[in-house]
Amino acid sequence: MNKIIYLDAAATALKSRSVIDAEMDFLRNKYANAGRGVCTRASAVDDMVANARCRVAKFINAKPNQVVFTSGATDGLNRIVDIISSQPWYLEKSTFAVSDLDHHSARMPWENLMYRGKIRKMFKCELDEKLDINPNKIPKTDYLIITAMSNVLGRAQNVKKIIAAARQENPDVVTIVDASQYVVHERIDVKKWDCDFMVFSAHKMGADTGLGILYIRDSEKYFPDKFGGGMVSKISDAKWILNGAPEKWEAGTLPLTQIAGIVPALDYLETHRPNLDLIKYAYDELVKIPNIKILTMQDAAILSFVVDGMHPLDIGVMLGAHNICVRVGNMCASWIHQKLGIVGSIRVSVGPWNTISDIKNFVRIMKDITK
Repeated sequence: MNKIIYLDAAATALKSRSVIDAEMDFLRNKYANAGRGVCTRASAVDDMVANARCRVAKFINAKPNQVVFTSGATDGLNRIVDIISSQPWYLEKSTFAVSDLDHHSARMPWENLMYRGKIRKMFKCELDEKLDINPNKIPKTDYLIITAMSNVLGRAQNVKKIIAAARQENPDVVTIVDASQYVVHERIDVKKWDCDFMVFSAHKMGADTGLGILYIRDSEKYFPDKFGGGMVSKISDAKWILNGAPEKWEAGTLPLTQIAGIVPALDYLETHRPNLDLIKYAYDELVKIPNIKILTMQDAAILSFVVDGMHPLDIGVMLGAHNICVRVGNMCASWIHQKLGIVGSIRVSVGPWNTISDIKNFVRIMKDITK
C-alpha cells in the first residue's frame, strides 16, 4: 500500500506514541470514574485529572481553578455565550464585536443571540492590508471575540495589543479568545493577553478528540450554565450549595480517557512544534505555478490556495487519489472566504511527522494536476 501523506494537521493532529500509550494504559489498567469514589483506583483518577489540570494551567500561565475541561473548542465557545447571557447582570442592550477571521463556532453563537433579541448589535473589527485585525481600529463594544489565528490564513494575531486597544475604548469589555489554531504554533499567556475567556481544542495540538480547554479568568464570579453530578456540594428543597471552580463548571462525567492523554500531548507539542520551513518550501514552489493563487503569506503557519478554473473539492479528490490528505472547502470560516470573493480553498498544514519528501511529492502532484 502506498504511504499516506497527511497534510491536514490544522484539522486534527496525528497522535504521538506517548499519547496513545497513556490512553491505552488508562483504559487497560487505571480506568475508574473521577469524583465519585474513595477507593485507591478512583483516588488515582482524581489525582490524574488534578495533575492534568495543573499541567494545562502551567501551559497557558493560569491557575488550576481557571481551567475547565470541555468537550472541545466549539463547546467552550458556545458555553461562554450561555454563561454570559444567563448572568443576572447581563443587559440585552449590549453589543459585541467579531472579525472576518472567525471560525463559525466563535461568531455564530453571538449572532444567534442577536437574532433572538438577546443582544443589541454586532460590530466588525477592521482587517488591515495583510488581513490581520487592526488594533488601531477596534470598535467600542461590550464583548469582543478574537480569533488568535485564522484557520484559513494562519497568521498569529497580536492578541495582547488588540485587547489593550479594546480596553482603551471600554475598560469593562469582556474579551473571548479562540486559540484553537494558535496553540499549535505559539505560546499562550493568558495573563499577558489580559483576556477574560480563552478556548482551544485538544485534538489540534496532539491530544484526543472530545476534549477542549476553557479558561475563565473570574471563574468564581459567574453562575454555571450546566447542572448535574459533581458540581454540587449540597442540595435541599430550599437551596443548592455549589462547589467552587473548577468543579462547578464540570457537571457529569469528564472525558477521562482524553484527559489521560493531554499531559503527554503537551509535553510532545512543546518539543515538537510543526516545521514551518516545509510550508515556506511549498509556498516558494507553488507560487511558480501560473494558475495557482496563494491566499496566505510565506511566513504563515499554513498554506491556503485556489486554482484558476478548478473547484477546491476537485483538487482535494485528485490529491486524495494520490494518497495525499489536505483540507478543502470553507474551513468552517465562511466570512474570510466571502471577503476574498471565493467559495472555498485548499489548505496544506504540517505536523511533526511530515518531511521535505512529503512536500516535494505534494508539489510534484500539484504541478501535474494543474498542467
